[in-house]
Amino acid sequence: MTSFAASDSLSNLTEFSVSELSGSIKRTVETAFDQVRVRGEISGYRGPHSSGHAYFSLKDDRARIDAVIWKGTFSRLRFRPEEGMEVIATGKVTTFPGSSKYQIVIESLEPAGAGALMALLEERRRKLAAEGLFDQDRKRRLPYLPRVIGVVTSPTGAVIRDILHRISDRFPVHVVLWPVKVQGEGSGDEVAAAIRGFNAVKSGDPMPRPDVLIVARGGGSLEDLWSFNDESVVRAAAESSIPLISAVGHETDWTLIDHAADIRAPTPTGAAEMAVPVKVDLDAQIAGLAARLSNIASRQMEFRRQSLRALVRALPSLDQLLALPRRRFDEASAGLGRGLERNTVIKRRSFEKASSGLRLDLLTGRLQQQRQLLNDRLIRADRCLERQLLGERGRIARSDASLKALPARLLGHVQRERQHVGSLSRQGDTAISHALSRGRAAIVAQDRVLQSLSYKNVLKRGFAVVRDEENRPLTRAAGIGEGRAISVEFADGRIAAITGSDPGSHEQPLVSPQPKKKPQKAEAAKAETPSDPPKQGSLF
Repeated sequence: MTSFAASDSLSNLTEFSVSELSGSIKRTVETAFDQVRVRGEISGYRGPHSSGHAYFSLKDDRARIDAVIWKGTFSRLRFRPEEGMEVIATGKVTTFPGSSKYQIVIESLEPAGAGALMALLEERRRKLAAEGLFDQDRKRRLPYLPRVIGVVTSPTGAVIRDILHRISDRFPVHVVLWPVKVQGEGSGDEVAAAIRGFNAVKSGDPMPRPDVLIVARGGGSLEDLWSFNDESVVRAAAESSIPLISAVGHETDWTLIDHAADIRAPTPTGAAEMAVPVKVDLDAQIAGLAARLSNIASRQMEFRRQSLRALVRALPSLDQLLALPRRRFDEASAGLGRGLERNTVIKRRSFEKASSGLRLDLLTGRLQQQRQLLNDRLIRADRCLERQLLGERGRIARSDASLKALPARLLGHVQRERQHVGSLSRQGDTAISHALSRGRAAIVAQDRVLQSLSYKNVLKRGFAVVRDEENRPLTRAAGIGEGRAISVEFADGRIAAITGSDPGSHEQPLVSPQPKKKPQKAEAAKAETPSDPPKQGSLF
């Protein structure tokens, strides 16, 4: 009988390893879906990973696909992904062999339509407003006469020419242009970098620091102006320490940078007019102020000149003022030489006196004295330690004697406490027995009163209780209508009945008796249950 090994196979199919099969699937998918456009809603977005890559999913109402944006692509995106945002993604489909999953590698991303842009714009506006970036107390006043104006705009458009022309007509000042793209991919990052770059300029740098900034662009559609709705641009405008004028689009165009800027201009030309005053008006105003200042200065100088002449006449001469200080100076200079000689003699005597006490025999004698003093203190310390040890031994002996006598005292105390506890236990049992006897007597007395007041004792004497169909007692015959169902309770049970048609006739009974039925156990139990409170009814 021939035996086959477990690895032998009768099939002629090609054998793949797991890695070979996963690689083949990966190449097939990437070849078939090299470039695709996918429309869907962003789900599971938590921002870029620590590596700089972004991982999330695209979904619709029936399916879901994983997505990834590599770090280099993420930095070039015109729009940043946001949770719940409907987008159109362009990229290629690939697989991840490590977990047998497929995903789309996104190369570009854009919102799905103008409606999505408006929704995204409104959501971003609410978010930034909640952070306080649009508060009025954050806004600064423009300088009245700036020396340097920084402009962030395109260097080739008509905007910069309009701004320069208007500034030169009104008040020529130094204008520094930071060229940026104002439309397209990466324009928002360039504008934000330009604002932060102007703020980073320090005094003394080759480029002068602007006193006011103008961020300008011509009109356009929502998509054309979208760079100025970028979150990085808004944050850069809000963080700017230099007053900033926003002049994006025409008067009807509004972007998020308009809310974060210190002031909004309807047009770039209007921004230039807000930045500088009119030089001709300033020249006329300055000329008038200069004339007034000259007149005031002339009158003030004349007044001060007259006051100075009066003070000069009252002051003494210079020789009189310096005579006393000059005499004191001469006396001090005369005594300076003698003072130095005397001080030198005193210092020399002090030094000689101190040096006379620094002989070797004196130092040796001092060391011997200190050594003898130290030995005496050590002997006294040993004696004190011995006396302390003797005292501690005596205290320990006394404590040991007390501890040996302690068990006998404790045993007597325990016996006395045990007798006391037994006495208290007997007294407690007696008190409990008396309390139970009094409780039983009180319960028996209450039961007798309850039995005497029960209506069932009255039923045993031949009376009955009549109730309506809702089991309520009937106390008057006038309130019973014709053909009503009633029940009559006797001492031995309850029967049902129907009222008659002629209450005044003695021949026809008021109550039509029903066939006598054997009371059911449930009704008997219900009649006897203590949950039905006794009610006082009519007795017949």
